[in-house]
Amino acid sequence: MESRKKPIIFFGTEEFSAVALDKLIKDGYNIVGVITKPDSKKGRGQKISMPKVKEIALQHKIQVLQPQKMSGAVEFIQQFDQPAGVLVSFGRIIPQRIIDLFTPGIINLHPSLLPKYRGPSPIETAILNGDAETGISIMQLSAKMDAGPVYYQETIPLSGDEKSSDLYETTAKIGSEALSNVLPAILSGKMSANTQNDTKATYCKLLSKNDGLLDPHEMTADEAERRVRAYEIFPKTKLGIDNFLCIITEASVTNKPEQTTPLDIKFKDGRYLSIRTLITPNGKQTDAKSFLNGYLK
Repeated sequence: MESRKKPIIFFGTEEFSAVALDKLIKDGYNIVGVITKPDSKKGRGQKISMPKVKEIALQHKIQVLQPQKMSGAVEFIQQFDQPAGVLVSFGRIIPQRIIDLFTPGIINLHPSLLPKYRGPSPIETAILNGDAETGISIMQLSAKMDAGPVYYQETIPLSGDEKSSDLYETTAKIGSEALSNVLPAILSGKMSANTQNDTKATYCKLLSKNDGLLDPHEMTADEAERRVRAYEIFPKTKLGIDNFLCIITEASVTNKPEQTTPLDIKFKDGRYLSIRTLITPNGKQTDAKSFLNGYLK
């Protein structure tokens, strides 16, 4: 297909974006460049790690740019003849002067049903709010965050027990397939985009470590359980248990535990968060029984 030959520069950084890049390459799109964040230190050893999209690009001998500032991308982009842009989980705001270098602009895959959940944490927010559904939107990028016109959307039903890792995987798979399917029509001008209704826009925030702290006096048990699932990847949910600060990895809600233990925490609504698995202060994951025997004898 002729539109697949058009040069595309891909913007992305996270694992979510790597799924889309890999799909576009496998489906024969002409990815001529990848723009991603600089390599960074990760893990306890603080080893330098490259973004997954960079690894994929190098495997396919695709040029990679990792600018400290977006102004440093102009020359890189201008070496190509009327490129299109595709952006998936890049983690930076793209200024209008960069967007204007692309034809027909930059196409963005966003994991929510816009205009709902504009911003950096739509997946976590959908879980946190107990939504019955979420989805993906393929849109025209604008300088204003997630406010561009939308080409295509797909709804994803939620069961109510998803963890953030589950939903990242699901939206990445569905979103990358949808992006690959509709991109030819967008690039050829056959698919038009619909303006978002800004009056219905809702926003989600950039998460911080403090968001993961559980407070039994201020939260309901359901709110706490949703945090455990929503913040599984980051910032993780933490709770003090007999002076031990633990990371809660699995929990359920009950009106009254069959056998109350220090891991059955009563919340402000009178219901209990029963902890199944957790990470201890020494960094090891364990089940509730082992924690009780090892720490709370």
